[in-house]
Amino acid sequence: MGAGHLRPMVELAKKFVRHGVSVIVPVMTGGPATDLVSKYSNSNPSISFHILPQIPPTTSHPVPFVNMFNMLKCYNDGLRTFLIKQSDISPISAIVLDIFCVDALDVASELGIPAYFLFTCSASTLSVFLQLPAFLPTHPIVDAGTTRMHFPGVPPLLASHLPIEFFDPTTEPYKVCMYMINRWAEGKGILVNSFESLEPRTVRALKDGLFLPNSTTPSIYYIGPVIVHDEQKEEQHLCLSWLDEQTKKSVVFLCFGSMGSFPVEQLKQIANGLESSGQRFLWVVRGPSTVNPTKVFEPTAEPDLDVLLPEGFLDRTKDRGMIVKEWAPQVEILKHEAVGGFVSHCGWNSTLEAVNFGVPMICWPLYAEQKMNKVFSVEEMKIGVELKGYEEGFVQADEIEAKVKWIIESEGATELKNRMIELKESAIKAMEEGGSSFGAFIEFLECLN
Repeated sequence: MGAGHLRPMVELAKKFVRHGVSVIVPVMTGGPATDLVSKYSNSNPSISFHILPQIPPTTSHPVPFVNMFNMLKCYNDGLRTFLIKQSDISPISAIVLDIFCVDALDVASELGIPAYFLFTCSASTLSVFLQLPAFLPTHPIVDAGTTRMHFPGVPPLLASHLPIEFFDPTTEPYKVCMYMINRWAEGKGILVNSFESLEPRTVRALKDGLFLPNSTTPSIYYIGPVIVHDEQKEEQHLCLSWLDEQTKKSVVFLCFGSMGSFPVEQLKQIANGLESSGQRFLWVVRGPSTVNPTKVFEPTAEPDLDVLLPEGFLDRTKDRGMIVKEWAPQVEILKHEAVGGFVSHCGWNSTLEAVNFGVPMICWPLYAEQKMNKVFSVEEMKIGVELKGYEEGFVQADEIEAKVKWIIESEGATELKNRMIELKESAIKAMEEGGSSFGAFIEFLECLN
């Protein structure tokens, strides 16, 4: 249902096609990803998209994640029917599942189709998640803000860095997450959207095979970075023309993903911090976050900038800043030479895009595994700097001002920028013939024959 999961799945499909493999992507309806299907279908004629018959919601759990998970299982009948019909046309070599679609394993097993998972997060996140079902029952979270957790191959984590679903073992979200993680081991393998030189310590630890003491660790293939390279196909977005007029590495780009939004008070703090910094900025603003947790997957209302931002802010910053409502072509922006820093929610897709184009990050995690990504990015990969205050749920204007100025002007940011240049080159090499990710994908393909 999430756009952040559909996009890398489509990019993986394109990767299959480039290697001569025919691909069909079955998609359930509902959520923000629905609107993307027609766009992807039109721009990728070599990939077939099949919309499964819509299933009306059967549950109304107050936690959207649980609703989504329960809904996915309801699509098994439609998936089974589709796969049977498709098998009559052409044999199916394998099915690659999103990590939330674990119940589809039952359909694949019934039909004798090898099933793999595409893990759309980091290898570090995978290593932690695989250990949680054995770890948490014996290491209960007493105080999320002080309880430290130690796992092989990754820096120490506070319990508060985990997604909130893991905090309370008596809740349905906790039970769903544990069920999901345990079922990943039933697949024949996991395709991870990362590359070995980005997370070498984690990769080595995963190869030790000590993460699933009661079962066999599935084969893991590091095939990334699987990212969008050709996002902007139509008429050039106005923000790209604006970037063309800016000097090299002078602009800070702020964007918080397909679901990242803030209350009005936080938006005003961001605006004040940007104004005080004196730096050039390109800021994607979405409507304020909803107070209704059952509607987090629904689009926010178009933002009224005159109401949401401080009075006179747009006029005072018009010569050095640009605001885009709702959406901007992130890939095209990050690859633009005018961009010198990226204020990000630490979604893994965005993190990989920053690495692939060599743009240092200012980390502001919001939800899901993003706090873990912040730790890995800042402490292990050393590709970003933290915005203090995110843990309390509110970042002050002076902190935003300081970090924005630091990443553009400070000599202290030079080491971070050089690190990103190194990883950019490593990412390119990994995907080229002879590189680690290229070889991993070939190894995976050979397993399908």
